[in-house]
Amino acid sequence: MKKLIFAALALVALASAPSVYAQKNPMVGGAAMYSNKDIVDNAVNSKDHTTLVQAVKAAGLVETLKSAGPFTVFAPTNEAFAKLPAGTVETLVKPENKATLTKILTYHVVAGKLSSKDIAAKIKAGGGKATFVTVQGGTLTAMMQGKKLILTDEKGGKSTVTIADVFQSNGVIHVVDTVLMPN
Repeated sequence: MKKLIFAALALVALASAPSVYAQKNPMVGGAAMYSNKDIVDNAVNSKDHTTLVQAVKAAGLVETLKSAGPFTVFAPTNEAFAKLPAGTVETLVKPENKATLTKILTYHVVAGKLSSKDIAAKIKAGGGKATFVTVQGGTLTAMMQGKKLILTDEKGGKSTVTIADVFQSNGVIHVVDTVLMPN
């Protein structure tokens, strides 16, 4: 009887707990992210990703991120970009800095569709850490800090996944709170 009561309470708790991990069309930046739309078509609707969208356009990556993929994108928010030194974004989106901007943006992309469960499984298999090769060619290290997924870039910078598993028709987005930097 105690087991039955405990199981019922656990189900009620799970059903009432909000979870960005289980939502079908999660809200990101005030807009629903639809799994039948591609990465770019969803990102342009997020008020939290206007800087990222501007940067993707300036780097000429729109068509790439609209292609079949699949891609796993660690998508920095506007607040993440605002953490960079003053004037950095304005400098990066200039045409003469396209190569540097492209390097930074493609460092946030891993080929394939990696859900948070996939990443967690790789972390567990790796004894607490997992390394992923980005489209840019660099590496990102993932680890868990409690229930938070933390990414570490090649320069030692850390970023936390704030919304995971935003599934798209051509991959998955994990929203991050800090811009990751390659070497």
